[in-house]
Amino acid sequence: MTARISPLSDIAPGARIGDDVTIGPFCVVGPDVTIGDGCRLDSHVSITGRTTIGCNNRFWPGCVIGGEPQDKSYHDGDTTVIIGDNNQFREGVTVNRGADKEDGCTRVDNRNLIMANAHVAHNCHVFSDTILVNGVLLGGHVHVHDKAIISGNTCVHHFSTIGTLAFVSGGCRVPHDIPPYMLAAGSDNPHIHTLNLVGLRRSGMSNSTIDHIKRAFRLLFREHKALDKVWDYFHTELDGVLPLELMVLLNFIETQRKGKMGRGREAVRTAATTDAKADAA
Repeated sequence: MTARISPLSDIAPGARIGDDVTIGPFCVVGPDVTIGDGCRLDSHVSITGRTTIGCNNRFWPGCVIGGEPQDKSYHDGDTTVIIGDNNQFREGVTVNRGADKEDGCTRVDNRNLIMANAHVAHNCHVFSDTILVNGVLLGGHVHVHDKAIISGNTCVHHFSTIGTLAFVSGGCRVPHDIPPYMLAAGSDNPHIHTLNLVGLRRSGMSNSTIDHIKRAFRLLFREHKALDKVWDYFHTELDGVLPLELMVLLNFIETQRKGKMGRGREAVRTAATTDAKADAA
């Protein structure tokens, strides 16, 4: 089935449009854009830059995808946006293409719901099955792991990571990583409040694994045990066979604590700065 394109939209020569794509009125699609089968652009949607979009994505009115990064170091670099399948971008969502840092790419994987007026900045990676509620702002280089939920009007500091199945309350300023499975609350510098038990149960995680994660939460965030002691405890308790989900949690916290300012990925920026200084010399 061919695409259905409103004559009121501007589709540049060279744009690659898949089958069964619907493009409503007053949309703009640039020459280096690829749109996969079954996508829908309602109206007043702008997709520019070197942007590749998978199948069955929907863009509500006012979305701007692939715009230049809001980064002073950017000077017309050949950077990209890559979007997977079955995502929903509600009204006014903006996704900037990468800056000339890391791999120069902003990524949104599969089955994400990005609600009205949310912003995904340059070099971010939104994994799969996440929800970014209205007005969420992701700074540059933020990673949001699978099935995480970030509530409305929350601002996430650049290079922060939101872990798998984490839940961040609304109106937060998040200057550091949020570990997997945790519920973070507090308008400024949110603390780990409790486990995201609803999310864990809905994910299909076994009761025994949830019990181990509960125990890890108590040891780490209530009793404030040293991380190496927590590793030792579970290796002894479980005869060295730890569930994958528990290892994801402990490895995440280990990486976070090796970083700076509570952000494990700060090492990425530090390495890039060091390389730039070496090149300049």
